Amino acid sequence: MGPLALPRAPESVRHRRRLAAGLGLLVLLAACGGPEDGLGPTESPTSTSTDTPGPSDEPRERFDPEGVRLGLEPFAQGFASPLLVTNAGDGTGRLFVVEQGGRIRILRRGRVLDPPFLDVSSLVIAGGEQGLLGLAFHPESEANGRFFVDYTDVDGDTVVAEYHVSSDPDRADPDSARVLLRVDQPFSNHNGGNIVFGPDGYMYIGMGDGGSAADPFGNGQRLDTLLGKLLRIDVDGERPYGIPPDNPFRGREGARPEIWATGLRNPWRFSFDSQGGALWIGDVGQNALEEVDRARADRGGLNYGWNVMEGDRCFQPPTDCDRGGLVQPVAVYPTNTGCAVIGGHVYRGTEFPALQGGYLYADICNGLIWGLDAAGRSPQEPARLLDTDHAISSFGQDEDGELYVTDLVSGEVLQVTAERR
Repeated sequence: MGPLALPRAPESVRHRRRLAAGLGLLVLLAACGGPEDGLGPTESPTSTSTDTPGPSDEPRERFDPEGVRLGLEPFAQGFASPLLVTNAGDGTGRLFVVEQGGRIRILRRGRVLDPPFLDVSSLVIAGGEQGLLGLAFHPESEANGRFFVDYTDVDGDTVVAEYHVSSDPDRADPDSARVLLRVDQPFSNHNGGNIVFGPDGYMYIGMGDGGSAADPFGNGQRLDTLLGKLLRIDVDGERPYGIPPDNPFRGREGARPEIWATGLRNPWRFSFDSQGGALWIGDVGQNALEEVDRARADRGGLNYGWNVMEGDRCFQPPTDCDRGGLVQPVAVYPTNTGCAVIGGHVYRGTEFPALQGGYLYADICNGLIWGLDAAGRSPQEPARLLDTDHAISSFGQDEDGELYVTDLVSGEVLQVTAERR
């Protein structure tokens, strides 16, 4: 099923998007210069994989992009460079909006609460790709009040820290901070920054390759650094954190035990499908291809190819690179049509049945939103669902699985809507 042919926005609007993204965060993500998609049975870190979904991966619904008319409806506004919207899973229905400068704001029934839930702006350097980049609530946050943030500190390094909610459920306790992880960043770009709790209860942390261009230190393929990786840690174990017993490189000499997956350039946004747990990653490309990756939640040790490959092509000479053991993306698109892929979510809400089973993602520069069939085989041709004038910096979900996006430039949160054609 091919992509939908939707009208393009006027050139004046598209110029605004390019200009806005150039002044904002994510254009830098993309600038500066074999195996299927990991849905097969669990294997060793160096093995190849098949594309046949296992029983736990087969969603109940199939997504038909040609049967969908997508829309965006304004939900809230007035945010300063919003990078993320998420929920606490505590039954309150609140949404939490992360601002790049260091504040987390609460949205309750469409109203922005003051003062902020948390303000760590004094700890954060913000601008370009740096700032307060990630937020995740503990799976049992309703009982324990724990949540975690990922930010760029004043020295330009990555910090993952834990906080607790105060006696006021709409305010965090700023004095409860505990740093779990600090990672030196050699350059100011490719910080990653997303943190997510997986269906296994462990925390996953997205780390870019350290920046500059072309991964000059080869971090994506090295096992002695956390850069260019997806990490997996146990925040309920020993201090500052534990290593899950089935982490693929635990006990390997010269390898960091936190590593779950390798070969990533800048996994700005990733998510788990609430049905079956499949992991979806939007990995920002260098100058040729943006890619979307997919894997079973229990597939540790996968290598997504950077900087041997960019998307589904060899990166730089030689053109006949060894693709053995490298996971191929489920979808790619040319970087010259956008600038940075914004990974999204598989829709599992109930308000818009036409979206059921669709993985939605976007690009911050061209404002396009694409869709993939979460149960489809790899590779897939992305279906172009909507051409917008928004600088989409992230997708997020509420407690009911409904989807939202943040606009970095306008400061809006918008709800994703759909109807059948």
